[in-house]
Amino acid sequence: MLKSEILKHNTIPLTVPAFPTTTYRFHNREYLNILYRTDPSALRRMTPEPLEIMEPLVRFEMMRMPDATGLGCYTECGQVIPVRFNGEEGDYLHVMYLDNYPAIAVGREISAYPKLLGAPRLYVDNDTLVGTLDYGSLRVATATMGYKYFPIDKTKAFGEISRPIFMIKIMSGYNGEPRICELVRTQITDITIHEAWNGPGRLQLFAHALAPLADLPVLEVVAASHILTDLTLAPVKPVYDYLAEEKIREVSYDKETSEYSAGS
Repeated sequence: MLKSEILKHNTIPLTVPAFPTTTYRFHNREYLNILYRTDPSALRRMTPEPLEIMEPLVRFEMMRMPDATGLGCYTECGQVIPVRFNGEEGDYLHVMYLDNYPAIAVGREISAYPKLLGAPRLYVDNDTLVGTLDYGSLRVATATMGYKYFPIDKTKAFGEISRPIFMIKIMSGYNGEPRICELVRTQITDITIHEAWNGPGRLQLFAHALAPLADLPVLEVVAASHILTDLTLAPVKPVYDYLAEEKIREVSYDKETSEYSAGS
C-alpha cells in the first residue's frame, strides 16, 4: 500500500475501517432527559477548568438512535453538566455509555466524545418511559418518566438539544504523556423537532467502581423531557489548549456570530 493510499485513511485497521467517513445524520433520535440537582462540591471536582458552573445541575441523558448514517441503530446515555465558557452557556459532556463499537470509535478518535461501552436501553413500559443502563451484569442507572403527559413548545425543546457542547480531547504520545490536551466545542445542527413532552420524572443512580455515575448524586429532580428529533453532528473546534496556555488567552468568543477566533 502506497503512502498516498495510507494517508487517505483516518482509522485502523487500514483494510477494515472501524467507522465510515461521512456526515452523521440521525433520524427519529429519541431523548429522555432528567435534569437534577446534585452536590456542588462533587460537581466542582469533576468539571474541568476553565469551564464555570452556574448551578449544581446535571442532566442524565438517554438517547435511542434507530437510524444513524453509517452507524446503524444503537442506544446511548450519559451525564451532561451545564456550564459557561468565555461568556457562552453550553453543556460539558462528562461521560457517555453506549452499545455500538463504531460509534464509540468515531466519537473518541475523530471527535472528543467521552464514550465507553455499556448496555443502555430506552423503552415504553405501559404508561412509563423507561431508560436503564447496565455496566456488565449490574444496573447502574434507572430513569423513568410519565409517557407523553404534557406537550411542550418545540422551540423550548430545540433550545434544550441545540446548546453548544464542550468536551476534553486527549491523545497520548508514546511516552504516555498527553500529546494533545484541548477543550473543544461543537453544536448539533439541522435540527427538526417532531414531538416534545414533559411530565413527572425520577432517576436512580447506583454505586459502581468503574461506572461511577452516582458520584454526582441525585438530590432533587428538577425537570424531565421526552423529545423526538432529526439532527446532524458537526465537527469539533479547539477553544482551549491545556498544553500551551499562552494560546488560551488569544481565543475569544463572538456572541453575534457564535464563533471562536484567535486574537492578533
